[in-house]
Amino acid sequence: MAQKPSIPKGTRDFTPVEMLRRNYIFDTIKSVFKLYGYAPIETPAMENLSTLLGKYGDEGDKLLFKILNSGDAFKDIEISHSEGEVNSNAVALKVCEKGLRYDLTVPFARFVVQHQNDITFPFKRFQIQPVWRADRPQKGRYREFYQCDVDVIGSTSQLNELELVQIVDRVFTLFDVNVCVKINNRKVLTGMAEICGFPDKVVDITVAIDKIDKIGIDAVEAEMAEKGLTPEAIEVIRPILTLSGTTAEKIAVMRELMSGKSASGLVSETGLKGLDELEELFGFIDAAGVRCEVEIDLSLARGLNYYTGAIFEVKAKDYSIGSICGGGRYDNLTGIFGLPNMSGVGISFGADRIYDVLKGLDKFPSEVTSTTRLLFANMGADELKYLIPVVKSLREAGVSCEIYPEQTKLKKQFDYADKKFIPFLSIVGGNEVADGVINIKNLSTGNQQSFAKDDVNAMIDFLS
Repeated sequence: MAQKPSIPKGTRDFTPVEMLRRNYIFDTIKSVFKLYGYAPIETPAMENLSTLLGKYGDEGDKLLFKILNSGDAFKDIEISHSEGEVNSNAVALKVCEKGLRYDLTVPFARFVVQHQNDITFPFKRFQIQPVWRADRPQKGRYREFYQCDVDVIGSTSQLNELELVQIVDRVFTLFDVNVCVKINNRKVLTGMAEICGFPDKVVDITVAIDKIDKIGIDAVEAEMAEKGLTPEAIEVIRPILTLSGTTAEKIAVMRELMSGKSASGLVSETGLKGLDELEELFGFIDAAGVRCEVEIDLSLARGLNYYTGAIFEVKAKDYSIGSICGGGRYDNLTGIFGLPNMSGVGISFGADRIYDVLKGLDKFPSEVTSTTRLLFANMGADELKYLIPVVKSLREAGVSCEIYPEQTKLKKQFDYADKKFIPFLSIVGGNEVADGVINIKNLSTGNQQSFAKDDVNAMIDFLS
């Protein structure tokens, strides 16, 4: 019995139509990146496991796909047991030296350190490549997906953060999608942990509040309690998570809390520094006249450990799918690889979720559904000899066209054009050959015109 074809859960095949739409997304995003002076790089799909581990927190480490060493990986490996069960993590580290990249940012940091003598700082790069996560597949969440990253490293100026917000604004304006950009600062989150009296719990706090949109504030508070926070500490944090008002009002209230006016009476200089940065960034955003909605969200945490400053998350306003874009400032990611004090900031566009949004909102332009602009029907050998030079001239002029390969019923050829979303069809029979003309029909409007065989420019005008 033949094997039933299948692919791993959380991965997908892409049809020609889907690929055309995906390339539209990539090309649009890429054009904006280039507009702001970013240059492309690529890194390998797999990295040394030592490069990846410890960069994404405990939860992120669990989602790394590890690659078994080539050859007999288990040769000379002693498998230890704990309470009768195999210690799988210990074994994995012995037999796996490499892993599939989890994101593009950590490999980028490795790249910067490795090529520091070959690049100019501040270094502005973009990268559009797939990443892999051993996550539970669900709507909008895949095990293999593309990220479209844009980063600048070697500068601490918040003009870079502004530029990222402007890039987001321009990209989604081109997509005709209404978005909201949510911004916070990890220093404010550190300040939150300090004023509640648990500065050593900042990771636990941020991991918990990062889930607030998914599980709600009560579940977040319960998780913080499980991590050891006292009811008094949670009481200090609660008003911050529910804070409302304008950006200026939120910052003003937070400044009071960070200055010792919370229930604990504790002061956080780190938190105040984060508020200063937020105030400066929103001042830049106001001055730049950014069109999309931008708001401060003090519950935004972004779960990755390497963020140290501004953090971003972008959501579609008219389609429910979670964040479609996210990123932030990282001050010492390259320090892990031996190059300290190299601050960077970046943001990642989730191409797969953007695809779902554009499809769900019917925002894909009709012209991205086909590679072929014009189909010539096959009416016989004599007609083919007549058409071949015309097709050549059109292709040389940049018009994508094809001839149906077999002489068959016109209905079948019409169906072919319809299924491939080809907008124009030409039927050239004996009469047209005798008259030296080419007939072209717009299949959507029904409009049809005849052109002299050599009048390629007129044909192009009709097809455009």
